[in-house]
Amino acid sequence: MKTITTQIPALDKVVRVCDYLSGKNGATFSQIYQDVGIAKSSTSSLLNGMVAHGLLRQDADRYYLGLRLYEFGNKAVEQFDIKKIALPILSALRDKTNLTCHLGVLQGASPIYLTKLESPQSIIIRSWEGKRLSLHSSGLGKALMAWLTDSEVDELLPDDQSLRRFTDTTITSKEALKQALAEIRTKGWAYDDEEDSQGVRCIAVPVRNPQGKVVAAISMSGVAFQIPDDKREYLASLVIEAGKLLSLQLR
Repeated sequence: MKTITTQIPALDKVVRVCDYLSGKNGATFSQIYQDVGIAKSSTSSLLNGMVAHGLLRQDADRYYLGLRLYEFGNKAVEQFDIKKIALPILSALRDKTNLTCHLGVLQGASPIYLTKLESPQSIIIRSWEGKRLSLHSSGLGKALMAWLTDSEVDELLPDDQSLRRFTDTTITSKEALKQALAEIRTKGWAYDDEEDSQGVRCIAVPVRNPQGKVVAAISMSGVAFQIPDDKREYLASLVIEAGKLLSLQLR
C-alpha cells in the first residue's frame, strides 16, 4: 500500500503499523520496527498505546490487529451510503445471472470489497466483505484503475514495483497492463480471465458519481464454465446495465 506522510507523524506510524500487520499473521516487536522503519526507541511505546486502545492485540511476543479496528470497519461500511443504494441492484444482477456479485472501491492502492452477494449455486467463490484485491490482476481493480490518468496509475503501481504473477494469464508487464486499461475504456468493462485465481473469471464495470468520476465498481464472478467465452459479451451487458443504474441513483 502507498505510504502517506502527513503533518502528524504519530498518526502516520499507527497507520503504517496497521498496514504492515494487515498482511501478516502476527509479527514480533523486532519485525515491526525493522520492516516498518520506525525507530526502535519509539516502537515499544507506540505498540503499547495501540494495544491499550484495542487497535492491536498482543499474544506472547507477537502483535496482531485488534478487534477495535473491526468495529470501526463495520461502522464505516454502515455509513457508506453507496452500499445501501447498491444492494437491490446487486441482488437483481445476482438473481438474473446466478453468479456471485460484488461492490468494491479503491482504498489507498488496493481495491476492497464493500459488499458480496453469494451465488445461489453450490459453487462458492472465495471472497468476503473487506477483502483486499490485487489491482493489476482483478477485474474490479482494472475497472477502478482504467479511467485514471497515466500518472495516477504510475503512482499506484510504481515502476520499481513488480506485478506479481498469480496464474499463467496474469498481466505482469506495466506496458501490457496500460494497453489492457485502454481496451477497458473502449469496451466499458474489465475482464479477469483467470488472472487472479486459476479457474475463476470476473467481469467488472465502473460506477460514477454525478461529476463522472469513477468512485466504485460492480463485479460478477464465477468459475470458468459459468462465464464461458460465448456468453461473456451477454453477461458483460448485464453488468454494464447494473453499473449505469447505480451511477444514475448516485445523482
